[in-house]
Amino acid sequence: MKIILIGASGTIGKAVDAELSPRHEVVRVNRKSGDFQVDITDAKSIADLYARVGRFDALVATAGHVHFGPFEQFTPEQYELGLRDKLMGQVNLVMQGLKHIGDGGSFTLTSGLLNEEPIRAGASAAMVNGALEGFVRSAAIEMPRGLRINVVSPTVLEESMPAYGPFFRGTKPVPAREVALGYAKSVEGAQTGRVYRIGWSRDH
Repeated sequence: MKIILIGASGTIGKAVDAELSPRHEVVRVNRKSGDFQVDITDAKSIADLYARVGRFDALVATAGHVHFGPFEQFTPEQYELGLRDKLMGQVNLVMQGLKHIGDGGSFTLTSGLLNEEPIRAGASAAMVNGALEGFVRSAAIEMPRGLRINVVSPTVLEESMPAYGPFFRGTKPVPAREVALGYAKSVEGAQTGRVYRIGWSRDH
């Protein structure tokens, strides 16, 4: 398969690349590096990416930014960052990708555990993650041409604990290579409309 990997230079992106590249053609895309570049907050940039890459079989999005900060200090502009970048950036990758993806292809997006396991300073991330999961469940029932869509919701990464550990006390981190298995399941499997919770569940 020809797989477009958005955010290929990130911690999760590198792990997904290592998991999928032995079996597939991976097109590595970042904001400023890789085989191609894209700004997912810019619809024209996304359109240009698809025009350059051409037909593909799967898209994996591991990119997206949100603002973290004390709830009472959040501004509309700070909320807008997550809405424009992580939420609508991934939504627009799907909507514009519909014209270029082959029959039976798949989209795999990225949310995270904060909409169900909230932390201090994470209101924007929780809002965006919940919206992404709702979008995926709804889009799955209307996908044309046998297309599939799923979202991976990873717990905190072992590699991120030096920076984020104080926010996730009591949460068991997982290595990025384990998170990458969720993306492989989405791309190479047959399921659609799923939220793959990697390293955590609603029950713990």
